[in-house]
Amino acid sequence: MEFVVHPMIKDGILERRLYQITIAMNALIKNTLVIIPTGLGKTSIAVLVIASRILNEKGKALFLAPTRPLVEQHANFLKRTLKVDENEIVAMSGEDEPEKRVKLWNSAKVIVATPQVVENDLIAGRASLEDVVIAVFDEAHRAVGNYSYVFIAEEYMRRTKKPLILALTASPGSDPERIMEVVKNLKIESIEFRTERDEDVIPYVSEKEIEWIKVEVPKEITTIKEKLETSLKIRVRRIKELGIEIPEKATKRELLELQEVIQNEIGRTQRPELFEASSILAEILKISHAIELIETQSVESFRSYLNKILKESSSKGGSKASKSIANDPSFRDALILAMRLNTEHPKIEKLKEIIRTQLAEKEDSRIIVFTNYRDSADFLVSEISKIAPAFKFIGQADRENERGMKQKEQVEVLQKFREGIYKVLVATSIGEEGLDIPATDLVVFYEAIPSEIRAIQRKGRTGRGRKGKIIVLMAKGTRDEVYYYTSLRKERAMFEKLKEVKLMLEKREFKGQARLLDFERAGIKILVDSREMRSEVVKILRELGANLEIKNLEVADYVLSDRVAVERKTVDDFVDSLISERLFSQLLNLKSYQRPILVLEGGNLYTRAVHPNAIRGAIATIVTDFGIPMIFTKDEKETAEFLIAIARREQEEKKREVVEHYGKTKRTLKEEQEYIVSAISNVGSVIAKNLLEHFQTIERIATASEKELMEVPKVGKKTAEHIRLLMTTPYSEADKYDIENF
Repeated sequence: MEFVVHPMIKDGILERRLYQITIAMNALIKNTLVIIPTGLGKTSIAVLVIASRILNEKGKALFLAPTRPLVEQHANFLKRTLKVDENEIVAMSGEDEPEKRVKLWNSAKVIVATPQVVENDLIAGRASLEDVVIAVFDEAHRAVGNYSYVFIAEEYMRRTKKPLILALTASPGSDPERIMEVVKNLKIESIEFRTERDEDVIPYVSEKEIEWIKVEVPKEITTIKEKLETSLKIRVRRIKELGIEIPEKATKRELLELQEVIQNEIGRTQRPELFEASSILAEILKISHAIELIETQSVESFRSYLNKILKESSSKGGSKASKSIANDPSFRDALILAMRLNTEHPKIEKLKEIIRTQLAEKEDSRIIVFTNYRDSADFLVSEISKIAPAFKFIGQADRENERGMKQKEQVEVLQKFREGIYKVLVATSIGEEGLDIPATDLVVFYEAIPSEIRAIQRKGRTGRGRKGKIIVLMAKGTRDEVYYYTSLRKERAMFEKLKEVKLMLEKREFKGQARLLDFERAGIKILVDSREMRSEVVKILRELGANLEIKNLEVADYVLSDRVAVERKTVDDFVDSLISERLFSQLLNLKSYQRPILVLEGGNLYTRAVHPNAIRGAIATIVTDFGIPMIFTKDEKETAEFLIAIARREQEEKKREVVEHYGKTKRTLKEEQEYIVSAISNVGSVIAKNLLEHFQTIERIATASEKELMEVPKVGKKTAEHIRLLMTTPYSEADKYDIENF
């Protein structure tokens, strides 16, 4: 075996593979998207590119990966392969405190991090991309929509002096629009892809045996499914009577898209039948999910889901959809049949049989079972544990009554799996991306999936270094079969689309990516509540040049000066806070600023099941009783533009400082004094501090003459006259004066 020889790569570590070197050489010339099957060394290609860049360009390397386990994995691999002090190769995620991340960022030569934490640190000004000479985006197919990769790539190309992007994925998908979106978002100029059938790759591919096992669905389960299908048909028929076209066998994606169309139409026309259609569609989605559980998952997960619907239907704030389903005779029949059922879905026993056989043939086998649902993962672990040590591997996000896995826990579980403490790992979608487990002998798809991206990633979990086997379980006559053949068709289509995009990029005359090195930050400062960090508004504010300070604000979402604060609500937020009765308490707090503003974002206020008169009444109360002006914006971009415009007027034209106001319990006496004086019209925080430093007490300010007041820096005749008028005019006579003249 030959090894790579390079001044920045340790000797005898990195196997010399011609296809990896060829791809890396091309990737050093242009921003490149690399697409190769999992197990063929995407990270090795990244090492080759990183080594060359930090040797020749004298800067930092940034390696982004979507999860903490992947971050840890990549950091360990880079430490093993690069001739860089291990202390200068750092791993960062949201579990690290911001102060620690600042130190790590500044001291590191190679930074491996989750994209969300880098995005937050860039926005907050804790990190700079100026001296990053190579940015690696692992699992690059995620670079669509508002995912953090999109913002970071834009920021990187704009800020850095010598940018180069390397994007890595096993599959960008078969949808041409999605591929082009990834290419555009990551500023890609060239595509390199290989398959396991390419001549230069074949020598390094371990054999993979793929087997499709179909199981017969028992009549008892089919009967339950038929009961639910009866409920479904009644609702489909009713929604068609309301004038809504719906496909006979609509997918979940199609139903969700239809739901969005109906919601938008409600906001535009307020037609009563659309409210009914929206509720019926919610019922269809719930029943469709129940059908999928009973025909492809397990009786246990089906029972669990139906019980959730019943619980929600009987709760005070339960949805109308759940109440309607719970009262449906066919639904109740299905539930009774499921409760009486003594058998489980045949997939369960077949799965246990497969695992027993594998462990009998090879006792030290490692097996990964993929499933779409956490409920199924829990149940499968409990069943598999009866025959072999098993554990679940799920994402971080919490759900109702269920805690996700912290990143540290994920890393620990993977290590125990590698060591053989757990023989079987039951994983949801988080296990599909990038897990480096060379000893995995068997991968089982508990259900087929329609996504070619996920199917390719699942297959890549085995056959890494030695022969592997893939088994796909399918329930006959169910969506399992449809999904499986859909993913195969999409996988074949993906490579055809990639060839087209690659050819297009090669033909295009390269003029270089826009690199705005002369971009200058405006002197506008905005305080941003940390809970707004997920909003696109924050990213756009930074792009518009604002200096952002991220804080846990007690009052408001954005503070634009000592007197202007903004509460931002999307249409959904507004309606939710109105229903929960927290809206007016938030606005009362906002009144601690002299010029509070409520921004309502999103356009269609009347898309929810709240009577329009209730919403109009709330707006009337806000504007007339609270005296808070409202600004209506169509999207995040327009919101950000309004914020910048107001902040610029306050800070540049009015010369006002940005000052955070606190609740009464959090103000010091000094802050309370400054707050009282600054609340005087025409007296901002700067003049307030000057007055207090000069006179020392509010009492002395109140009794000072105009001449004495004008001795204070920045206090002119007009301001002095106004202070005297305010302090000396009897309350009974105050109506005679027009304060606007001051």
